[in-house]
Amino acid sequence: MCMNNNFPVNDRGAAISMIGAMLVLGFTDNFIVFIAEVVSLWQFQIIRAIIALPLIACIAYFWKITIWPKRNWAVAFRSLLLTIAMIFYFWSLAFIPMAQALAGLFTSPIFILLISGLILRQSISIIQIIAVFIGFIGIILVVDTQISDLTFLSFLPVLGGLFYAMAAVATRQLCEGETTLSLLASIMIMQSFVGLCALFVITWVNPDVANGPAGFIIRGWVWNIGTIMPWIILQAIGAILGIGLIFRAYQIGQASQVAVFEYSALIFGPFFAWVLIGQQVNLTQILGIVFITIAGSLIALRSLKKDIEK
Repeated sequence: MCMNNNFPVNDRGAAISMIGAMLVLGFTDNFIVFIAEVVSLWQFQIIRAIIALPLIACIAYFWKITIWPKRNWAVAFRSLLLTIAMIFYFWSLAFIPMAQALAGLFTSPIFILLISGLILRQSISIIQIIAVFIGFIGIILVVDTQISDLTFLSFLPVLGGLFYAMAAVATRQLCEGETTLSLLASIMIMQSFVGLCALFVITWVNPDVANGPAGFIIRGWVWNIGTIMPWIILQAIGAILGIGLIFRAYQIGQASQVAVFEYSALIFGPFFAWVLIGQQVNLTQILGIVFITIAGSLIALRSLKKDIEK
């Protein structure tokens, strides 16, 4: 990610900020299971944006930070990629365990490496290539199912990881100098816009909608949402706090070191899923999570070594 570099380096503070962010997001993302029972993904994104945008505007006003992008098209493109990533991620949370969803999303460093090497023609070391294979093995272990039992839902979080990686590359290549609140507001606006478009199509097609999480993607607008509004409000506040802490971590710490602490989400997310929902993680999946964490850490630490050598 490209952040404002006018901050003193504080790797310890950055680590605490990132771990705090993963703690918050690992907790609030579990609410999607409850939200998916009542409303669609699209309505959730719209309501969350309605709650979050005024809060972002207030923060911008009191802290005197601009939320207007310097390069509208670049920020919009990055927001679209991140919106697609979150669609796949939230969609997966309604159907598969948190541990699998997070592990899929955290394949993004592998995709970032592949994009950097194959498309941007940046050099890739042997260690990073080994990390890609370790991460691939980790994905197989986390999915933990027979090939004949694999479905599209099994690969949703990995698709989320792919688009998350594309968004990260776009952030680094196209969004230098943009403020934290500008990027945060833009993603909320893009998610609500995509949500409105999806609801328009759903209303026009008028498909048969199953009850519960099965209708999460094709459900239209639901008015009786009093039971899940507390979850949506907490999720919106958690998103602002969590993402804000992530950006803060990247602002005050070295990016390659900070990225390693993102993997603490693979601890917090499944832990809260066990406490709140009763989801279990078997030993094979734990091993897969460890492999993905090792792969991401190798990639991040190798990038740090390159930065030091420069």
